[in-house]
Amino acid sequence: MFRTLRRALCVAAALLLPLAGVQSARADVAAEAAGGGYWHTSGRQILDAAGQPVRIAGINWFGFETANHVVHGLWARDYKSMIDQMKSLGYNTIRMPYSDDILKPGTMPDSINTDGKNTDLRGLTSLQVLDRIVAYAGQSGLKIVLDRHRPDAAGQSALWYTASVPESTWITNLKALAARYKGNSTVIGIDLHNEPHDPACWGCGDTSRDWRLAAQRAGNAVLSVNPELLIMVEGVQSHNGVNGWWGGNLMGVAQYPVQLDVPDRLVYSAHDYATSVAQQSWFSDPSFPANMPGIWDKYWGYIFKQNIAPVWLGEFGTTLQPSVDQKWLAELVKYLRSTSAYGADSFHWTFWSWNPNSGDTGGILKDDWQTVDTAKDGYLASIKAPGFDAGGPGPGGPGDPGGGNATCTAAYTVGSDWGGGFNAEVKVTNAGSVPLKSWKVTWTWSGSQKVTNMWNASHTQSGATVTAVNAAHNGSVPVGGSASFGLGGAPGGGTVPSVSCTAT
Repeated sequence: MFRTLRRALCVAAALLLPLAGVQSARADVAAEAAGGGYWHTSGRQILDAAGQPVRIAGINWFGFETANHVVHGLWARDYKSMIDQMKSLGYNTIRMPYSDDILKPGTMPDSINTDGKNTDLRGLTSLQVLDRIVAYAGQSGLKIVLDRHRPDAAGQSALWYTASVPESTWITNLKALAARYKGNSTVIGIDLHNEPHDPACWGCGDTSRDWRLAAQRAGNAVLSVNPELLIMVEGVQSHNGVNGWWGGNLMGVAQYPVQLDVPDRLVYSAHDYATSVAQQSWFSDPSFPANMPGIWDKYWGYIFKQNIAPVWLGEFGTTLQPSVDQKWLAELVKYLRSTSAYGADSFHWTFWSWNPNSGDTGGILKDDWQTVDTAKDGYLASIKAPGFDAGGPGPGGPGDPGGGNATCTAAYTVGSDWGGGFNAEVKVTNAGSVPLKSWKVTWTWSGSQKVTNMWNASHTQSGATVTAVNAAHNGSVPVGGSASFGLGGAPGGGTVPSVSCTAT
């Protein structure tokens, strides 16, 4: 009822911080190491393998669920540059929608440009491309949640099965993905089915419609293959006559919780949207937006607040064009709890979407698949935090008494230049043998260029010389890893400057 417009037009990082109150020296140690291994739950929190709390704070990158059978945008950019940009913006988890079509033998992706970019994807099947994305995301310190978004590329389904994709196929394919990535803790969990809605029910006992019972069957099947995975279970549309967003109604959990064979693996997931997707009664309430926390409490927030289980807002988004949507997003971000105040004792989230081609929400990227919508991304700043360690210590890394050198390099690339102005991206790479804690990049333009705006770094400019310093969320860079920041400047037409990077 609410989602056909967006899906028709669509043709689609976990953040960590120690809990508030921990001394800053201990926080630095935890921030370097947290996120390692497979994750589990404890009350309303998600913990890493070492028992440190982590926060999922990421982005949806869709396309594998469509007829392209691969993430969108690879016609415009290299997949590695996209993941690098996600990380540089402070996202640390990718929710990856897919359809069961990609599990069919020989399914090939469409619309990948392999001319000078994505060259390592040439000739690969859709699943093999997914393997490459998972591998690079893990190398970059990002996590992946696989999202069974559609039974086939034709569209979403209200129930977890259709005439052509029975429940047995759904479960077989979930188990196949769990087996495929077993032992690779980049893939931390599986979202079992996207947006169950009427006639799906929660707790009604009809095995053909009761999503809660189906989620138990599928979740236990996944855990029989890999008991380390998180099982993400979305809500339904209606419960006891109360309607909400597709997948966004978790009221039934209070009476009918999902019960899995492996403890501490369950995460409940809700979806929530603004008026650019569909109207709801609460948007026209005279008390809006002050009424929204009560709405969210009723549908899904109570699960977190009563310490029942972690809650992950798997999708939320808006074009931000109506003023009501701007108020909605500001209120929602506040409700999700800022990282600076609450650390990882917070709601988890993945924003919809990275892609600009989501018809009724747009994306973090603009239509050129390169430029960041800084207004939209800016709303999410308070719920971002430092990213994950990309892997274990290397030579000279933590635990090596020999120590090592902190060294970085930087590369400056002009993304677009229209004469009157330009956009550029600077990529900072850790070229040393120990993790970077912070960095500084300096360059001098040959002309009269001035920085007009900068994202994911702060800057000063004296004459033609610019000094950029990392933001709070991207100063920590693992050995061999990278971080990026972007800038706009004017006028255009200048030569690319030489840049220097200093580890600070």
